[in-house]
Amino acid sequence: MKKNIGTTDRAIRIIVAVVISLLLLTQLIAGVVGTILGLLAIVFLLTSVFSFCPLYVPFKISTRKEAPTQTK
Repeated sequence: MKKNIGTTDRAIRIIVAVVISLLLLTQLIAGVVGTILGLLAIVFLLTSVFSFCPLYVPFKISTRKEAPTQTK
C-alpha cells in the first residue's frame, strides 16, 4: 500500500471529520444524513491515519510530494 495522501489533503480530511463529529455531537445533524456523514467522517479519519485513499488508486491520483531522489 503506497501512500498517496499529502499533508494538506490529510489536514483537510481531519478538519472535515472533526466538524462532522461536532455537528453530530451537538445534534445539529441526525437521522440518515447524520449516519452517512458519520461514516464519512470515520473514513476520512482512517484514510488520514494511513495516508492512503483507495479511491485515488484507479485514477492514479496522488497529493503526496515525493522525496527527491539522491544521486551520488
